[in-house]
Amino acid sequence: MSITNQIKIAIADDHKIFRDGIKMALSGKENLKMLWEAEDGKDMMHKISIKKPQVLLMDIRMPEMSGIECIIAIRSDFPNARIIVLTTYPGDVQVLRALKAGARGYLLKGQVNRDLPEVIRAVHSGQKRIPPEIAIELAEHTAEDDLSSREIEVLRLIAAGNANKEIANKLCIAEETVKRHVSNILAKLHANDRTHAVTTALKRGIIQL
Repeated sequence: MSITNQIKIAIADDHKIFRDGIKMALSGKENLKMLWEAEDGKDMMHKISIKKPQVLLMDIRMPEMSGIECIIAIRSDFPNARIIVLTTYPGDVQVLRALKAGARGYLLKGQVNRDLPEVIRAVHSGQKRIPPEIAIELAEHTAEDDLSSREIEVLRLIAAGNANKEIANKLCIAEETVKRHVSNILAKLHANDRTHAVTTALKRGIIQL
C-alpha cells in the first residue's frame, strides 16, 4: 500500500490500556496508520496543532477538556475534520451532542474490534456512521422536548440525593419552583417518579454521576 494512500489516524483517550487495544485492533490493517495518541483533551489539542490526522478517534469523557469541548474547538479551526467518538455511553443525548458538535461517527467501545476499521474508512470517505441500535434510540426520542438547563440542574441534585427543600436552598429558588421543575422533568422523561427519572436520564446520557 502506497504511503500516500494511508489514512492517518490519532486517538485521544485517558486509558492507556484502551489506547493500546486500539493500536492492536488497527495493527496490520490495510492503509490505516496510527499517527499519535493523547491521554486527555488538552494533550490532544496540543498535538493536533502540530500534526493533523485525517481521522481522529476520541473518547467523549476525558480530563482537562471533554470530548464535546474538543470537537467544538477542533471543528472551529478545521471545519472538515473527521472525528469518530468512541464511548461506553450509548445515551441518545450524548450522541446528539457529539453529532451537533461535528462528530462524523459514533462507536461503542465494545464494538471496536469488530467495526472500527470499516467505520474509519467510511468516515474518511465523507460518510457518517452510527450503530443501528443508537440510531433507533435517537429516532424514539426525536419528537420529545429537551430538558432546560435549570431542569438538568435540578435533576443532577435529585440524583445526588437532595430533597426539594435542599434543592431550593442550593439553587436559591422557591420550593414550589423546584416542585414545578420536578413535575416537568417527570413529564418530559415519561418517568413514574424521581428514581425513574434519574435512571432514565443516566441511560440517555442527560446527566452523569
